[in-house]
Amino acid sequence: MSFTWFPEDAPSPVPVGPVGWLRAGLRAGVIAATMLAGLVVLLLLRAVERPVCGLDRPVTPFIAQGFFRLGLAVMGIRFSSRGRPMRRPGAVVANHASWLDIFALNARKRVYFVSKSEVARWPVIGFLARAVGTVFIARDRRRAREQTALFEARLKAGHKLLFFPEGTSTDGMRVLPFKSTLFAAFFADGLREMMHLQPVTVVYHAPRGQDPRFYAWWGDMGFGGHALQVLAARRQGAVEVVYHAPVAVADFDSRKALAAHLEERVRAGMPPERRQG
Repeated sequence: MSFTWFPEDAPSPVPVGPVGWLRAGLRAGVIAATMLAGLVVLLLLRAVERPVCGLDRPVTPFIAQGFFRLGLAVMGIRFSSRGRPMRRPGAVVANHASWLDIFALNARKRVYFVSKSEVARWPVIGFLARAVGTVFIARDRRRAREQTALFEARLKAGHKLLFFPEGTSTDGMRVLPFKSTLFAAFFADGLREMMHLQPVTVVYHAPRGQDPRFYAWWGDMGFGGHALQVLAARRQGAVEVVYHAPVAVADFDSRKALAAHLEERVRAGMPPERRQG
């Protein structure tokens, strides 16, 4: 079951003046035009790639990655990373703070997000999510075996699946406890012996003078207002992605032990003042 995280307080919206609106419009226009061109190329390539390669995607992930890198550059958000993305079969788990996570986590490593099935039916976003290979799962225990088979097929095709074990986005100032139920599928026959999981920490640094939660998007915040605030900013901040050492699922006796270890590693990658739960 999913939930929405609400803190005791939230930052006040940053006012956007006429110049900010113009800046936001220009940035949004460039991103939209790039996205449209990239989507056309991606769909044309996928039309050839799918019947020849099946689940394997040897070309199209590079198109998506290029778009996300360009998106950060257009917004003016500086990107950096530490550590080394794993090459072995497996999945990635990360903390979740913003819609910007999709840009940051794709900027260096090509990953496939795992999302709730409802997103597939959302206008525009659902179509885009399907086009870039998002894995949709139903929160229904009766379909657990079917979803485990889907994970296994995608992992054997070399896809790096990305999960957010907190189950919700936060203000970026903490890491919430990981939900261990997510990791049950990794212990299934056919997956446990092949699976490795890499913990990844995403750290946002707000523009100078702004609330440190500037880039975070959570609770009942509207997407449009938050996106406008980010796109309109004259001075931008940065996002850092920290790759930690991968672990083998087979080295853990239970999903709770695995979840606890990954949570600890992700939290350790945050600045000291943000290592709370």
